[in-house]
Amino acid sequence: MKQTKTLKVRVKDKHATRLNRMARSVNFVWNYLNELSSRSIRERGVFLSAYDMDRYTKGASKDLNLHSQTLQEVSREYATRRQQFKKQRLAWRKSRGTRRSLGWVPFKTGAAKWKNGQVFYNGSYFKVWDSYGLSQHRFRSGSFNEDTRGRWYFNVVVEVEVQPSTGQGAVGIDLGLKDVATCSDGEKLENGQFYRDLEARLATAQRARNKRRVKAIHAKIKNRRKDVLHKFSRRLVDQHGEIYVGDVSPLKLAKTRMAKSVLDAGWGQLKTMLEYKCDHAGIVFQEVREAYPSRTCSSCGSLSGPQGVSGLRVRDWECVECGALHDRDVNAARNILSLAAGHRRPEVEISAL
Repeated sequence: MKQTKTLKVRVKDKHATRLNRMARSVNFVWNYLNELSSRSIRERGVFLSAYDMDRYTKGASKDLNLHSQTLQEVSREYATRRQQFKKQRLAWRKSRGTRRSLGWVPFKTGAAKWKNGQVFYNGSYFKVWDSYGLSQHRFRSGSFNEDTRGRWYFNVVVEVEVQPSTGQGAVGIDLGLKDVATCSDGEKLENGQFYRDLEARLATAQRARNKRRVKAIHAKIKNRRKDVLHKFSRRLVDQHGEIYVGDVSPLKLAKTRMAKSVLDAGWGQLKTMLEYKCDHAGIVFQEVREAYPSRTCSSCGSLSGPQGVSGLRVRDWECVECGALHDRDVNAARNILSLAAGHRRPEVEISAL
């Protein structure tokens, strides 16, 4: 059985000039379609489809030094985003200035190929750091994308064979701030405080107005977080056949005073990784509606745990009903697993965060 997967590899820096030139052409096409669509809506009351817009860009590929399929992909992306955001006019893509849009050069299936050990696109070869063995895959749609430091990446959709997980059993996961994730079997992912560890260095670079250093620190924070979450999520998928996680919402908590800590923990990123990795491995992944997971005794089901804001400081507690000793987070993870299995549910539930 095969599934689609997106591979991302870095393009060597010597190609940046050529890619930047193509990205400026893409921005020109986007802005042209933006004005064209806006005028059509304003003057005729007609929303142009991607097919309609293709007629206005046909034949412009040579003058703009872009592949004809790239022009079609820009039209499709514009129509999709206009419908998504329900706007007559989208934001302009800027090629210069402090608010410059990051480079983006999309392509459709068949436009990019692996040839002579390089990526061949639009008549040019692009050397990449091939960490996936791209020669073994048939390229589908994808894009060249630029990051904030001016580095370019080649992203392409390919088909891969599904590798079924050999893991057995189920595990519940409780998300937190002291520990990013705690499993029902006692395994914990400690909070590396990826942002806070480098916060002082970042503040120094910002005060010095050293933009290059600021971007490098932000990239380091992002890469450290992704590395830790990737390794943790991969280990869980390899070891278990079912994964259940609490439905705590990082987007809602990001609007509170805990925003910096919640965003630094990367809950949303961890959930996304678990979801697609479970899908590729053919195992179960599900978010479970939490209901007093920390207060409920996982042994007898009584609501005897610490409560209130002051109770958050209590990390270990003893059930007054059955005398069981609990680690607060491990107990919550076990309750999440029980809720997923439908073994029992507390009589009173709280609304999801």
